[in-house]
Amino acid sequence: MGIPFLKGHGTENDFVLLPDLDASLDLTAARVRALCDRRAGLGADGVLRVVRAKAVEHRPSDVDGIDADMWFMDYRNADGSIAEMCGNGVRVFARYLVDAGLVTTGEFPVGSRAGARAVVIRPDGEVAVDMGPSRVLGESAATVTGTTYDGVAVDVGNPHLVCEVDDLGLDLTTRPGYDPAVFPEGVNLEFVVVEAPDRLRMRVHERGVGETRSCGTGTVAAVTGVLHRRGEKTGAADVFVPGGKVHVEVGENTCTLTGPADFVARGELDRAWWDGIQE
Repeated sequence: MGIPFLKGHGTENDFVLLPDLDASLDLTAARVRALCDRRAGLGADGVLRVVRAKAVEHRPSDVDGIDADMWFMDYRNADGSIAEMCGNGVRVFARYLVDAGLVTTGEFPVGSRAGARAVVIRPDGEVAVDMGPSRVLGESAATVTGTTYDGVAVDVGNPHLVCEVDDLGLDLTTRPGYDPAVFPEGVNLEFVVVEAPDRLRMRVHERGVGETRSCGTGTVAAVTGVLHRRGEKTGAADVFVPGGKVHVEVGENTCTLTGPADFVARGELDRAWWDGIQE
């Protein structure tokens, strides 16, 4: 018997979703890399494993608000590394829980390594996610093809550096430089053009992946960083990324990310292929 999967995306930030309701899959880093390979695998920016919280390895014991039986988004980057949170991924994950009948209401929590996240499935099909607080940590800089851009370091459950630029015509085919002393675990790098107080455009280079069409936590970081530059702590903006548009609201104690979640395919992975993947 094959291994069921779905392929979905949130503003073209794409994922392979693996329903693992009985926690039987051995999701190794090599298998994640193989799944995300765009030539030899299915192709994706990351993998979302659907599992109960009690079955998840590498979950900090002090993560707030997570019940043992809560559905947990076990998220892996395309390089196989474990990530704390994914704003676009959690929308796709939540949409699956509803479609599969694993939750019975349109409002429910999802577990993640960044904590429990409340989600709401709206009547128009878009998904609103309580992303928790965003925290400005200070300032740093990124370097792209020899040019240095000042940025604001923001924590959204995972690390970000938000750099305002004049245009988005940057070469992000290779990872921009950053200060590893400030970001010892790596960093997601957002480059942002402010078109209006409530309208941003953004490109992102994600740790463990490279440039992606969108990054949910990155859009929250972008709005937080732009507000900080203006001397403001709260506000809202539409953020346009190559893959579409999301809406971000930054409050005193939490942030909300609202955007689409779409599925494009479902099927079964070949069991022999899966079993043959070696570390």
